[in-house]
Amino acid sequence: MEIELSFQNNTELKTYNEDYFLNIAETIFKHLNLDGYFIFEINLVTKEEIHRINREYRKIDRPTDVISFAFEDDFEGETKIVASKDLPRDLGEIFICSDVCINQAKEYGHSLDREMSFLTCHGLLHLLGYDHMTKEDEEVMFGIQNKVMDLLKL
Repeated sequence: MEIELSFQNNTELKTYNEDYFLNIAETIFKHLNLDGYFIFEINLVTKEEIHRINREYRKIDRPTDVISFAFEDDFEGETKIVASKDLPRDLGEIFICSDVCINQAKEYGHSLDREMSFLTCHGLLHLLGYDHMTKEDEEVMFGIQNKVMDLLKL
């Protein structure tokens, strides 16, 4: 498995680096038995920036915790990932709001690392084609998230 991650941090929260997010991605890919060459981007952004992105691209006029843009979505919104060791797959971009992440960690009574890992896992699963629009899809996606969080010991 090869992972190429582009990481940008446009916030004052300097706790996290590329290695932190690569560990989460490797855990997800191993759990899902995906062996290939994957490319994706993670951006830590401010509340103002995620609000702008949410308003512009999702038509929701408020900040949120995480937004994913899967590059392999088809017209029905389904993502079809075909793993290949030779052909790189550009999965897409994940935007995580550090301010909302910090507030949610406090609200839920757990660590910032746990919340950041959860949001990263959630965003990456969206890039891989998972969703939670139906009860059945939610059970599958959240089941994977829970297992990954257990594997990360968070």
